[in-house]
Amino acid sequence: MTPKANQTTASRTGLQVLLVEDTAADAELILRELRRGGFEVTGEVVQAPEAFRRRLRASVPDLVLADYNLGQWSGMEALDILREEDLDVPLILVSGALGDVAAVECIKRGATDYVLKDNLARLPISIRRALQEKGLRQGRRRAEEEVARKAAELARSNTELEQFAYVASHDLQEPLRMVAAYTQLLAERYHGKLDAQADKYIHYAVDGALRMQTLIQDLLAFSRAGRTGLKMEAADCNLLVKDALQNLIAAAREGGAIVKFRDLPVVLGNAAQLRQVFQNLIGNAIKFRGPKPPIVQITAEPIDGAWVLSVADNGIGIAAEHAESVFVVFQRLHTRTEYSGNGIGLAICKKIIERHGGRIWVESAENQGATFKFTLPAKEPALNPDAGTVGVERPDAQQTPSLVG
Repeated sequence: MTPKANQTTASRTGLQVLLVEDTAADAELILRELRRGGFEVTGEVVQAPEAFRRRLRASVPDLVLADYNLGQWSGMEALDILREEDLDVPLILVSGALGDVAAVECIKRGATDYVLKDNLARLPISIRRALQEKGLRQGRRRAEEEVARKAAELARSNTELEQFAYVASHDLQEPLRMVAAYTQLLAERYHGKLDAQADKYIHYAVDGALRMQTLIQDLLAFSRAGRTGLKMEAADCNLLVKDALQNLIAAAREGGAIVKFRDLPVVLGNAAQLRQVFQNLIGNAIKFRGPKPPIVQITAEPIDGAWVLSVADNGIGIAAEHAESVFVVFQRLHTRTEYSGNGIGLAICKKIIERHGGRIWVESAENQGATFKFTLPAKEPALNPDAGTVGVERPDAQQTPSLVG
């Protein structure tokens, strides 16, 4: 055999074809054209639906070539059988006559292509295109399956990490409480009785133990935000804001804060967790205030069957480059001497909102206030009129915040 013949043989494409054809001469012409077109063909001919189904179950072909009209059944019925068997096998109609309208309808129903028997020279081109499209589909499917597998692994890893964080933070609370208690006892009993260096060391120990205790408690709160059962029910945001303000009354008085809200919606969610979101966002607005008393405005806007809620303040704002990082757990933009906390509040908000199927983001600029926005599913379109403006009196006032209609 000459080198040229070897090259020709090596370049031929193996192809297993199942022909749905009731004329032996036509079947032979089709196979001959495929061999002439560069395919190493192995083919089998079937003439009835039952034989076609049995052949598919015995061995799946690379391609099905079906006559459009077989007398008692048609090539399009072969396509239906391929779907019933859940097989991704290209089907090309090879027919003696097929009008344009019928051809378009066949393509719409899922046929890969059609070739007329008096133009079989086009068949190898059509087959190569069909096999290429099949390869692309299979590649996409494999990629999607890989993405799904990676997503499942990531979800499992996150669950395990969350479980570890919960167990670790829960189990560390008691020994840390003991360390904090005894270091405080040392500070009280021996302050001034040792030298100044010893007092400094004891102070560092007490401060470190208390900070670690707070950090563990925050980590436990973050873990619980993803572990607790999410009972979804109608939640009135007006009532959630009022409850959150009751928990923030001391901080609000100290900062002279004014919180305004009106006509907030009823959403579908977990009331306890959504109350935590409002409390964290309002609390941050009070904490990160500018030179003027903090003013917080809470509004809502319906968009595409959901609600976008906004918590806007007139505080120190957030630089644009930190708009994403502020939601990362333990991410702090300021030193502890400037502002207290461990950078856990916004991470908890993000986890809660995402568990509700929403998203949260911030629109802000440095020294120009911040507006935190988040989406929640709507429970009903009606607005609740039981809302108002909550004005917190000067820090030296003793009365509770009043609701102004």
